[in-house]
Amino acid sequence: MPKAEIHPTWYPDAKVYCNGELVMTVGSTQPEISVEVWSGNHPFYTGTQKIMDTEGRVDRFMRKYQKLDKKTEATAES
Repeated sequence: MPKAEIHPTWYPDAKVYCNGELVMTVGSTQPEISVEVWSGNHPFYTGTQKIMDTEGRVDRFMRKYQKLDKKTEATAES
């Protein structure tokens, strides 16, 4: 049995706001939660994420593994 008056108040319908807009309701110890990023506007989840090509690393990676792929095809044909 939990002790009386040591637990925070539980709000089963706490509202989550992003940029002043209600995005969801959750259970929380705070009645209102303000967030800057959530799954509805995060680039990873919305499909707008871009790969940052720093110093040609992506190109170098692709060239490296294309060469390996060609070698394995040549070995398989022999």
